[in-house]
Amino acid sequence: MIVAGVDEAGRGPLAGPVVAAAVILCAEGIDGLDDSKKLSAKRRGQLEILIRQSCVVGVGIAEPEEIDRINILQATLVAMRRAVEALETEPGHILVDGNRLPDWRYGAEAVIGGDAIHPCISAASIIAKEVRDRMMREAAQKHPHYGWESNKGYPTAAHIEALRRHGPCPLHRRSFAPVAQTLLDI
Repeated sequence: MIVAGVDEAGRGPLAGPVVAAAVILCAEGIDGLDDSKKLSAKRRGQLEILIRQSCVVGVGIAEPEEIDRINILQATLVAMRRAVEALETEPGHILVDGNRLPDWRYGAEAVIGGDAIHPCISAASIIAKEVRDRMMREAAQKHPHYGWESNKGYPTAAHIEALRRHGPCPLHRRSFAPVAQTLLDI
């Protein structure tokens, strides 16, 4: 049976998309897979290349406007569905990191801490984080005030201060309290 692992990156930031990835590992597997948060940026980058070279990968994205419209949980589930739909091979079963499953036609299992347990979820974790981090570094060039090249949109003290000073930009999630507060203060 073909098994895909699914994970997301970017539920907690104040800005940018939530990105999900689905990965079907190659038969020989990949050494060194782990939860993306436990790996150095350099190692994640190396593993991303290996995963993309030998595995089946799908990526799904929900943009900030969508997050604001349907909420972060629903947007995450939408991104997960999009990631699975982007796979070139249809999985027979899906393992999803976390405790919630999208509404889909696949047999699936939610696995809390799955990115540290199942290599296919670890691979998805790495892809999702690398894709999102790249997106935020690119966004930082257009919106340099917020420090996204380093904080990736998360609510650091510097990001909050920049939000207060410059207000939100189109990539900010207006439904998130710190961003909504700055809109009230304007």
